[in-house]
Amino acid sequence: MPSDLIYLDNQATTPLAPEAREAMLDWLSGPESPGFANPHSMHKPGRAAAAAVEVAREQVASLLPKGGRVIFTSGATEAINQAILAVPRPEGLAGIAYSAIEHSAVVNAAVASGDPLQELPVGTAGLVDPLVEFADGIGLVAVMQVNNEIGTMQPVARLAERAHEAGALFLCDAVQGAGKLFPPEGADLIAVTAHKLYGPKGIGALWVRDGVKVGPLMHGGGQEGGLRSGTLSPALCAGFGAAAALAASRMDADFQHLSGLAALARHILSRWALNGSETARWPGNLNLRLDGLNFPRLMSDCRHIAFSAGSACGSGTGKPSRVLSAIGLEPQQSRNAIRLGFGRYTTREEVERACRTIEAAALAQGA
Repeated sequence: MPSDLIYLDNQATTPLAPEAREAMLDWLSGPESPGFANPHSMHKPGRAAAAAVEVAREQVASLLPKGGRVIFTSGATEAINQAILAVPRPEGLAGIAYSAIEHSAVVNAAVASGDPLQELPVGTAGLVDPLVEFADGIGLVAVMQVNNEIGTMQPVARLAERAHEAGALFLCDAVQGAGKLFPPEGADLIAVTAHKLYGPKGIGALWVRDGVKVGPLMHGGGQEGGLRSGTLSPALCAGFGAAAALAASRMDADFQHLSGLAALARHILSRWALNGSETARWPGNLNLRLDGLNFPRLMSDCRHIAFSAGSACGSGTGKPSRVLSAIGLEPQQSRNAIRLGFGRYTTREEVERACRTIEAAALAQGA
């Protein structure tokens, strides 16, 4: 990464924590060390690798509720697909309900299931009504803990309670909240990924509450208790575990740090409107809009700042953000939005410099 670049896209991915990198190194060695061994082998180096995997599993489990098990996956997308496509619904209940602002991993997996679907609306604050009514026959409710685009925090404990009252299971995409907030209580299934909490890319996990049946999504050698075939990477597991342990120890400090950065950014960008709830939100995510803003030009004028559009048109689709549309924004308002994502390693000086640069660039284009 260029030394003059300011990284403000921590919702997309987070930098690898030094502690996670260090934990991975022993398992990335060559033939001079047994660290390369297959953790599913029965010989001594294989058993050592398997032990490292189990240490990591416990570290990841520490971020999640008690009374469940952790199944390692390639990431949250696989975990979500396994939860939706390989977990039997309660008898007689086949439908899936999900919020209007769920990640595409949830939406597309639900569509692929072929089951009846119900989209749960959100208000202008980007929150699902905790008293929402589920359609008849709903057997799985999926609502994320923290929205990746606008940062709103859903009332997942109450929604899980409502799902259980209806006889349904509750799935929570906790990708943006894991290691940053307390785990979503009441969930039956939780999907997480390492690279959103300062761990490596390529590994995630599905947490399954005790008593909830789950089947395999992939078939092969029967690893992970027969639920996820494929050779596990001890290095990725170790990095994930170390990142999880570090996050658990820093949760309060990280929250306070990000709250301060968000307050500073809101002060500098005071004329920008906030998308989503003012209060029920993760402070590391600010989704802001400004009438008349030309986002492509802003990105060009702020090339040394890594941030993203608040709308999918920033990725070349030409379509306004599904999330921003769901909270009532018109297409043009969506195209006037940006997302700033702060992280553990973001400094106040970087936030001040970046926000003043963004504001000056917006003023220069007449926004």
